Amino acid sequence: MSDSFLDTLDYSIDAYDGATRSMAFNASTRTEVETWQRTLRPKIVELLGGFPSEPCDLSPRVVETRVFSSYTRETVLFQSRANMTVFGYFLVPTDFEGPGPAILCLPGHGRGVDDVVGIRRDGGMRTRLGGYQKDFALQCVARGYAVLAIEQLGFGHRRDEASRNRSARRSSCQPSAGAALLLGQTMIGWRVWDAMRSIDYLSTRAEVDPERVGVMGISGGGTTAFFSAALDERVKVAVVSGYFCTFRDSMLSISHCMDNYIPGVLDYAEMYDIAGLIAPRAMFAESGDTDPIFPAESTRYAVGKARDIYRVMGAEDRLGFEVFRGPHTFHGVGAFEHLAGQL
Repeated sequence: MSDSFLDTLDYSIDAYDGATRSMAFNASTRTEVETWQRTLRPKIVELLGGFPSEPCDLSPRVVETRVFSSYTRETVLFQSRANMTVFGYFLVPTDFEGPGPAILCLPGHGRGVDDVVGIRRDGGMRTRLGGYQKDFALQCVARGYAVLAIEQLGFGHRRDEASRNRSARRSSCQPSAGAALLLGQTMIGWRVWDAMRSIDYLSTRAEVDPERVGVMGISGGGTTAFFSAALDERVKVAVVSGYFCTFRDSMLSISHCMDNYIPGVLDYAEMYDIAGLIAPRAMFAESGDTDPIFPAESTRYAVGKARDIYRVMGAEDRLGFEVFRGPHTFHGVGAFEHLAGQL
C-alpha cells in the first residue's frame, strides 16, 4: 500500500483535481462573459445558503456621536434581519463635502471593528496605527472618504456570551459558522447579507453618493468584501487584503476557521472565477510575501486567471495587485492608489 493513501492532503488534492468546476470561466466576448455572470452569480448565492426574499426595515439609530480633530464618529445600529442587529461606526472627515464617496470597512479576526477605527481595549484612542489591520478605516478617513465600519457577525460586539467571557480577541465563528452549515447556510452568506444591508444604510445617508461606494477588508473581512462585490453590483470597487487566493492552495490545503467554507463550491468554480463576477467593476488584491494562510504565489496565480476575465471585458486596468514584504497584514499602498482612481 502506498503511504500517500494515508495522507489526507493528498486525498484532498486528488479530489480537487477531479472536481468538475462546471461553471468555470470560458468566454471570449464581453457578451459571453455577461451571460456567464448571470448564470454563476445566482449559483453562488444558492451555495451560500441564499438571502432573505425581502429586506426588513433598517430601523437605523445613532447611539453615540464623538467629534475628533479631523473627523466625526457615530456609533450606529441597524437591522439586517428582523432578529439581527448590525453594530458599526460611521465616520466622516471634518472637511467632507457630500454627497461623496464612502467605503464599507470589514475587519478580520481579532478584536473586531474597534481594531480598525483606532479604539484601544480600554476605550481610549490609539496615537499610531495598530495591529495587523493597521486601523485601515481611519486610513480611509484620512484620505477623504466617508466610512461605515461594521462589526462582522461573530467578532467583537457581536459574539456569544461564552466568547465574550474568554478574551477580547476570541470570536464566536465556531459554533455559529457550524450552526449556519447545519441550517443549510454559511457564515459567508450571513456576513455578505450584512454588508449588502450596510450599503442600503449608506444609501440613506445624505453625506454619501450611493453611486460611489466601495468595500475594503482584510482576512475574514477580505472574504466578505470579495463576495459582497461579486454579488452586489452597487459596489464600485473592492479592496481585498489577505484573502484572494485559490481555494486549492488556501482553504483546501491549510487549516482555516470554519467561516471560510462554502459547501460544494468547487463543483462549480474556483475563487478566480468568482472574481470574474466583479468585472468590469474595479478590484484590488494585496498579499504579504510571507502570509502563511493565503500564499502569495497562489494569489499571483489567481490574479492572473482573473485578469483573463477582465481582459475580455476590456477592463484590465481595473484589476490591481500588489505583493508586499510582510506577513498576514494590511498594507494599503497600491490599494489606496487604485481606490482613488475608481471612486
